[in-house]
Amino acid sequence: MQRALLPRLCQRAPRLCRAGLRFRCSRGAEPGAPRGRGAPAPLPRGSRSGRELWRAQQDSPGTGKGTERKAAVLERTKGSEILFGLAPCGLALARARRALFRLFLKEQRGGPGRPLRAELGLQAAARGVPVLRVPGRALDALCRGRPHQGVCLEAAPLPLRSLRDAEEPQLGHGERGDRQLLWLVLEHIQDPMNLGALLRSAYFLGVDRVVATRGNSCPLTPVVSKASAGAMEVFDVYGTDDLQGFLKAKSAEGWEVVGTVSRPEDVEDVPVISCSEFQWDKPVIVVIGSEGEGLSLETQQQCQRMLAIPPGRALHPGLDSLNVSVAAGILLHSICSQKQRQGD
Repeated sequence: MQRALLPRLCQRAPRLCRAGLRFRCSRGAEPGAPRGRGAPAPLPRGSRSGRELWRAQQDSPGTGKGTERKAAVLERTKGSEILFGLAPCGLALARARRALFRLFLKEQRGGPGRPLRAELGLQAAARGVPVLRVPGRALDALCRGRPHQGVCLEAAPLPLRSLRDAEEPQLGHGERGDRQLLWLVLEHIQDPMNLGALLRSAYFLGVDRVVATRGNSCPLTPVVSKASAGAMEVFDVYGTDDLQGFLKAKSAEGWEVVGTVSRPEDVEDVPVISCSEFQWDKPVIVVIGSEGEGLSLETQQQCQRMLAIPPGRALHPGLDSLNVSVAAGILLHSICSQKQRQGD
């Protein structure tokens, strides 16, 4: 009997296996979905899209059946702005030059930035600033997807300071009373990344003061603070509504006002020299023009000389100038290196 049934079972085995395969593929399928070999397979975790989806699910609370993930919404203090990044937030906390409302830290058990974030949390608590730990997607929403490094700080905007409140820079320990002063003046800089890079270079190279035009210029935004690596939080930036009047007054006080130009042939009635030929023998103001137009004609007329950076090769048309922040860094270094050679 058993021997008689064995050949019959062997003949039916392939059909039973195919039936079982169809049953397993169709289980859990949506109503109306195709059955059999054409049913879509679940996305494997090892693929890029599957890995991203899995991580998003791990970071999101309430991902159970029948629920939908929603981006976290955090109410902001009226009139506030969101600083982002370790350096801007850390320096803003350390200097406290503006009102600080809340510090947001990413929820994370480990990672290389965790000790730094924990230190910022302690600093904020010491200053009485509330500390909130939130998911990473909440930080993404706060800073609109910019690189926050797991830290955001809600704070009041940082305005340009008034020149009426300006005082002569105090001398540090070991500095002589007759040392030369160097101010940087910015006319109509509109790109926040350029403004941040300019402030970072000015701070690093030892510029004593930065003055910027108020009209048609980029304000001191969180993007500027991030691009400056936090220099904006420790370096006063002054504003003026009358650039030409300001430069004329400083010239009358004995300051030398020098402009900058990328194409010397475009300048009329003002001497143009190479930055390497400039001699720093009195307080000097270096004026940098806007990204596209450079210095206005009215501002050029207030300059005693114009500085140019000589190129190292014959330039192709359309590639005959430098980024404004790069050019400013070269010019400022050329001037500030004289201070080091003179032993100041």
